[in-house]
Amino acid sequence: MQNLLARYKALSTTNKVGVVVCTFTLAILLLPNTIVYAAGSVVAYKLIDRKGWKYVTSATMCFVTLISALLWVARSAPPTQVANSVDLPKMQEQKVKETVATTTSTSTAVKAKTEKPAVQTKVQDKLAQPPSSQYTYYSVTEVVDGDTIKISMEGKVETLRLIGMDTPETVDPRKPVQCFGKEASSKAKELLSGRKVRIETDPTQGERDKYDRLLAYIYRDDGLLYNKYMIEQGYAHEYTYNIPYKYQVEFKAAQKSAQTAQLGLWSPSTCNGDTTSSNTGTQTPPAASSQSTGKYYTSSHYSSKYYYPEACDEWKTLSPSYLRSYDTLEALLEVYPSRTTSPQCG
Repeated sequence: MQNLLARYKALSTTNKVGVVVCTFTLAILLLPNTIVYAAGSVVAYKLIDRKGWKYVTSATMCFVTLISALLWVARSAPPTQVANSVDLPKMQEQKVKETVATTTSTSTAVKAKTEKPAVQTKVQDKLAQPPSSQYTYYSVTEVVDGDTIKISMEGKVETLRLIGMDTPETVDPRKPVQCFGKEASSKAKELLSGRKVRIETDPTQGERDKYDRLLAYIYRDDGLLYNKYMIEQGYAHEYTYNIPYKYQVEFKAAQKSAQTAQLGLWSPSTCNGDTTSSNTGTQTPPAASSQSTGKYYTSSHYSSKYYYPEACDEWKTLSPSYLRSYDTLEALLEVYPSRTTSPQCG
């Protein structure tokens, strides 16, 4: 190394500057720019003897080093960082838009998630209630009285005691036929004989009574809830056995309605609400001699109450699907004993 320095010092000033320039150029090819310029500055200061050249070369090298450092920093900065510094207002605006979009999307997702269970609940509730075509219906084999029937169920005959209602007795050997009992029994046969019904049990009442009768509500295939209908038309009392049952409120309201309207057993002309008496108090039907000739018409619909002589054109307003005709009044009353002459027929 000392030999190299001795030889360098023996060179002329021009040759020394040439060595410095060559060394500096070689360093540029081998080292990062900033280090090269800094090293070149040191070398120029150490190797050039003439002060004028030394300071000029050193100052030039320092200036070039500074410019190189600045350019190197600019080139080395990540493109995103430069872009961010230039387009900061635009990026802030974009960020605001993205925030709004994210908030809207989140709100929509939360709303959809919140509403979904309600929709599913509605759909599940609907599926939980099978349409009438999916109910199981059983044939009525016998109408014992107004509140007791027999049905054919799974290959055997089951006796049903109907929940929430009590009709006057007609078949109990321990009791006389009670007031309005025959009328209630006849109405039951009119409504149920030859029909099919579905049953609804009530967990509050147990499955069977002490006589091993199945306890149930019954619905006809046209949707009529027989238990309630008999009460609201005055053919039965509402009846609670020890524990309130499912439809107690509805049945009590039905009885109140029948009592207010004085229907059936609530009429002063029948039992006036007291069915314990064996005297029905019913009025004798119109004499057959006055209206027993010609045809008589009525409707087989469960809500029908009247019959119509042939001379009364009102029978023509009855639905053809329910229209029933009889040759005599006696024949009609034998099937529908509770029917009375329509007020419109005078």
